[in-house]
Amino acid sequence: MSEIMASKAGVPESGRRAHIVLLRPAKSADSKNASKRVEMDRSWITTTKIGDPKYDAGVMQFIKFALENNSEGRDKFPCPCYMCHNLMHHKVDVILSHLRKWEFDITYTCWYRHGEKMGGTSGQQGHTDEGDSLEDMMDQLHEEVDDDPHVLEELLTDSEKPLYKDSKYSKLSAIVKLYNVKVGHSVTDECFSAFLKLFKDILPPDNVLHGATYRAKKMLCTTDLNYEKIHAFPNDCILYKDEYESLKNCPQCNVSRYKKKEGVPAKVLWYFPIISRFKRMYSNSEDAKRLTWHKFGREKEDGILRHPADSPQWRFIYAEFSDFGKEERNLRLGLSTDGMNPYSSISSTYSIWPVMLVAYNLPPSLCLKRKYIMLSMLISGPKQPGNDIDVYLTPLIDDLKLLWEKGVEVFDASRNEMINLRPMLFCTIQDYPAYSNLSGHTVKGRCACPICEDGWEGRWLSPSKKTVYYDHRPFLPEDHEYRKLKKAFTGEQNFESRPSVSTGEEVFEKVKNIQITFGKLKKNKGALPKQGYKKCSVFWRLPYWRFLFVRHSLDVMHIEKNVFDSLIGTLLNMPGKTKDGLNARSDLEELDIRKELHIVEETGKRKYLPPAAYTLSKKEKIELCTSLAGVKVPEGYSSNISSLVSVENTKLVGLKSHDCHVLMEDFLPIAIRSILPKNVRYEIIRLCFFFKSIYSKAIKTKDLDSLEIEIAVILCQLEMYFPPAFFDIMIHLPVHLVREIRFCGPVHMRAQWAFERQMKTYKGYAC
Repeated sequence: MSEIMASKAGVPESGRRAHIVLLRPAKSADSKNASKRVEMDRSWITTTKIGDPKYDAGVMQFIKFALENNSEGRDKFPCPCYMCHNLMHHKVDVILSHLRKWEFDITYTCWYRHGEKMGGTSGQQGHTDEGDSLEDMMDQLHEEVDDDPHVLEELLTDSEKPLYKDSKYSKLSAIVKLYNVKVGHSVTDECFSAFLKLFKDILPPDNVLHGATYRAKKMLCTTDLNYEKIHAFPNDCILYKDEYESLKNCPQCNVSRYKKKEGVPAKVLWYFPIISRFKRMYSNSEDAKRLTWHKFGREKEDGILRHPADSPQWRFIYAEFSDFGKEERNLRLGLSTDGMNPYSSISSTYSIWPVMLVAYNLPPSLCLKRKYIMLSMLISGPKQPGNDIDVYLTPLIDDLKLLWEKGVEVFDASRNEMINLRPMLFCTIQDYPAYSNLSGHTVKGRCACPICEDGWEGRWLSPSKKTVYYDHRPFLPEDHEYRKLKKAFTGEQNFESRPSVSTGEEVFEKVKNIQITFGKLKKNKGALPKQGYKKCSVFWRLPYWRFLFVRHSLDVMHIEKNVFDSLIGTLLNMPGKTKDGLNARSDLEELDIRKELHIVEETGKRKYLPPAAYTLSKKEKIELCTSLAGVKVPEGYSSNISSLVSVENTKLVGLKSHDCHVLMEDFLPIAIRSILPKNVRYEIIRLCFFFKSIYSKAIKTKDLDSLEIEIAVILCQLEMYFPPAFFDIMIHLPVHLVREIRFCGPVHMRAQWAFERQMKTYKGYAC
């Protein structure tokens, strides 16, 4: 078979191997001797436990080896216990203490981080030198581009051609190294082109370095992971795939799949098959080891949530699907999608939707890093898919369903063996409008809360022309004193119980028979309810989806931003953002509550709004803005806060999500410490501290009940002072955040921060 593959590539097998071996530096006698020296029995790593004499002897053998190979004279070494996972460096006595407390990392059988040469034992994987990296890449490409021998031949030629006479770099290796620097430091294409031109001019005249980013990308594009270009109907009715692949017109609307020019698709879905992404992750020995962190590297059960692996939903997966859970290398994935405009704010109508995946098997410090965020598909614009996103998600769901049922053979480079890999979707992460698109539940109107569903209904206020979610007393304990109050709330006592949350199986029973026709031009005439679930989401095709406690996560990043905008807008009475005004006071009259705040009509038809507890004078507004404008923070901590505050106009402008996050949790409690009545000030500060608490990287499970009661009490106390118009759906959603922490772990692992940063990177490719 290898000879046939080589003949297709146009290179004899022996010649191809010799060609690649030229890239590998010859091993010296010392390295060969080193390989012999380290051949020793390491079975104790996987077969013994702490306290076993063989384990203790093996640990001392490891310490002796690390000290003997300490050519740099270091006093600290990477610690190989399953807690540190070689990521933390300690002195020898600390490492011994760790290895007597926590087990040795069973995936670390090649001690390359402690001086062992790569390739010295049978368990060693990967190579550190440039030649070995290129050989691995070429070997992998030989399999992936077998159908196009000219591509492989061109790459082989570039890997042999020296950058210039007597250069230690080849044309291919130089471009690979330079492009890694470009990507690692987020260098723009324009800047990279300027550097290439300068380097080409500095190098000897006979150099073959490319002088433009475009040509470098064209050279490297053959090494990229494959993708599938699927034509889509312009109005999102269908994908031209499977039985529709040969059609030229949409079977529903009879509109052509092409633009005016034949052969140019009107709309395209770029699908990046996830199987090849998973294979590449496990082909790297370091990444393959990290993907078992959730099993061997995290803290034992101690009642603290640090990672989704500590959560009940993770443990439930182990118990409910034991054949899946017993293989620690099976992946638990998070899916995120949101729209972005890649062509700057000038073309504000264009929207493109990337769909990204992350692996929760990794440590908390790595799983949301850019390196491990996988782009699975790109839904092109110019219009957002909206409710028709199911049409575009179908290829991804088909693959996830197939992989769950059958799995895929993947080579685990860390253990030098083949495994049958089965990934599953742990949850989705999106902002609130996209929540509706993915779940199928409406997020507007009377029943806009997808967790409470019809158990918690909003109330339409005619003066404000909006639905509000007022009176959160049902979320309080049954014997709480606020339930008996009348005047402070709606004028009535409230002893209603907390709305029950439907299980996944109950939700599936509601939606399984909903039939809709996708597409912008098709109308489901009166067949769908105006509230609640309006479609059976494509995610229900996954066999395990109905058993998950939390399927679609509420995005705390956008919730916090909306809460802060409403709060600061009302305090500063910012036009267009304040929740107070004539309409809000008219709402009080309609509800017949807080008569002291009703509109007072003076002579001459002037209307006077009596000051409320949250009303600030002009002097107090200036004091608040001056306090925020004087904030100075370390570089990288946040934006320049002073540039966001207009003291003269007493308002905040241009706030981004992270600005609201920093202001809400750190600076607003300080800025209002002396300008509001004590009762109002305390409740705002408690709200700020609530968000700070749930953002903690480690949360004690015993504190969750008190946090859940705390947010309900805070909202009830805010209802005593702020008008009903203040309490839109975004003010209501925080009551459910603690529930999601309880089931799925810390919120910072399910927030949009990392994905928003990644979309900025994608946007840079287009600008």
